[in-house]
Amino acid sequence: MIAVQGVENQTVAVLGLGRSGKATVAALAAGGATVVAWDDGHDTREAARAEGLRIVDLTDPDAWHGVTALITSPGIPHLYPRPHPAIAMACALGVPVDNDIGLFFRSYATPDWDGFDRTPKVIAVTGSNGKSTTTALIHHILNECGRPTQMGGNIGTGVLSLQPAVDGEVVVLELSSYQTDLARALTPDVAVFTNLSPDHLDRHAGLGGYFAAKRRLFAEGGPDRAVIGVDEPEGLYLAGQLQMGPADDRVIRISAGQKLDRGAWSVFARKGFLAEYRKGRQAGSIDMRQIGGLPGAHNHQNACAAYAACRAVGLAPREIEAAFRSFAGLPHRSQLVAEIGGVRFVNDSKATNVDAAAKALQAFDRIRWIAGGLGKDGGIAALVPHLGRVSKAYLIGHSARDFALEIGQTPHEIAETMDQAVCRAAAEAQPGDTVLLAPAAASFDQYADFEKRGEHFTALVEALQRR
Repeated sequence: MIAVQGVENQTVAVLGLGRSGKATVAALAAGGATVVAWDDGHDTREAARAEGLRIVDLTDPDAWHGVTALITSPGIPHLYPRPHPAIAMACALGVPVDNDIGLFFRSYATPDWDGFDRTPKVIAVTGSNGKSTTTALIHHILNECGRPTQMGGNIGTGVLSLQPAVDGEVVVLELSSYQTDLARALTPDVAVFTNLSPDHLDRHAGLGGYFAAKRRLFAEGGPDRAVIGVDEPEGLYLAGQLQMGPADDRVIRISAGQKLDRGAWSVFARKGFLAEYRKGRQAGSIDMRQIGGLPGAHNHQNACAAYAACRAVGLAPREIEAAFRSFAGLPHRSQLVAEIGGVRFVNDSKATNVDAAAKALQAFDRIRWIAGGLGKDGGIAALVPHLGRVSKAYLIGHSARDFALEIGQTPHEIAETMDQAVCRAAAEAQPGDTVLLAPAAASFDQYADFEKRGEHFTALVEALQRR
């Protein structure tokens, strides 16, 4: 656990008692704070009360006497589409609002670090798509290269549940826009921006607010190194804002398609090869075509980001290449579940928006595409240019019929359920086909989350194997 610093003998309020909220309560108490808490769920409140936590209604002005800060769970809106009443109350009373990410960055460094030979570092990864794979890949590379490392944030362990640093350790954090938008401290040593596509627009009042939340990771803390994907205008703009000039190698530009052989430092992937350039000269190259855990251009972008971040903390190109080869990928992200009779079954349940689904559709040939769920604003019409490799679509969930109207002349059927979609796709697939789950939609119409949706797909495929 990371004990929160600077809260001794203070009363701190915690809003939201899910995984991060409970970890925050424990970390504040370890730092000497008196904690009061609130959660909108009656059962959650009563369970916390039974564990000895002081529960107070933070929407009541009388509950705020002596409270010096409010720590809120990232999933609770603090501004758009409207602030939670407790957060609005804190703002009206002048009580600072923070989250667990802000507490981590102000508390991770301790006096013990003075005795270390190598100062611990933090790599923080944000972006719309690929940040989980990039984070896990960086962590895997560090492990394979013998560097002490922990992984947390939006993936794995909550930040305040991480262990205190050891000599030379590198903590790798995945940070969502919900987490970066509110944190009062954001000071990573290396910050990574993968890409940007529309998502969570209601929470950020549009694409500009969404980008601004991501940008805070770079603008607030001033990382020693910034790894920036420049395949979208926002990334190109951010790189330009951070760089002092063409010779400034504090910014490492990355791309999954452009040749970036000018400037101080860049990493790019083209035609299946990753290349690193420094001051106009090639410094490294990796053939990505035979690396099974990182298929497709979108994973090559993830590889570029991970490679650049690991180079920024001193790892050598050949060390990184060897670690790439042992990376198995993450569940629900272009995950090869099985190959049955020459047909591959790939689980990309994490492809919950149009941009992620487009990248999945570009990674494979002869696709039997399972899509649908709870559609997002804008629908999937933007996917039509990427459907040339789709032999047939099998549409499921709440938005199945809406999706059918948007995919043009692509052959399709309304399968309604995952069971029916997998059954029909498997029956019609030929050797060399890929049955691809890339929903381009949220899961909440039929599943608790994208993981449960992917697990159901995987279980159905495994049942086919047993026949």
